[in-house]
Amino acid sequence: MDDERTYTSFAGDRLIASADLRTMLLRTKQHLDGDASASVLIFEDQTGRQVDFDFRGTPEEVLERVEAVKPRTGPGRPRLGVVSREVSLLPRHWEWLEQQPSGISAALRRLVDESRRRAPGKERARLAREAASRFMGAMAGNLPGFEEASRALFAKDQGRLERLIRGWPDDIREHLSRLAREAARLEGADDHPDTRPVED
Repeated sequence: MDDERTYTSFAGDRLIASADLRTMLLRTKQHLDGDASASVLIFEDQTGRQVDFDFRGTPEEVLERVEAVKPRTGPGRPRLGVVSREVSLLPRHWEWLEQQPSGISAALRRLVDESRRRAPGKERARLAREAASRFMGAMAGNLPGFEEASRALFAKDQGRLERLIRGWPDDIREHLSRLAREAARLEGADDHPDTRPVED
């Protein structure tokens, strides 16, 4: 998985779709149109969080609604993509930030970017493991061996994780394994860094 958001939908323990947003929405809409009583859970793969969509109407109407509320991203002033949120800092932190020539917001952005560049794989791997954990809690919290499997996930013991979840429903097991393998792949990215120069 890269920076492109991907989503996975389940009906019970059966996977409906795991793809980019548009593809997932269309396949899930098709499933719901074929079974009006179906209940689905949808996860954002990069965070493991459940997300909801309005599937009323035609497939085109579903896509139009999502497009209308999709947040814009990118640099610029708030209406161009900057998100305003509160942060809590100690007085010494505020004092240091206020002394920065570029201003508080620019200093915070620079600190975040520098931290992400230092070990991007490890940071993304940590987020990927947390995403896998959220998915596992939502879909497999009542399955046998859940606690041990959760410990194996965070211990980065892929082999033990695979053994513990062997008896779980196929689609849940395979999706969780994929998320865990992606975390391991990202972790190894820092061992083979991209040495190309970074463009300003």
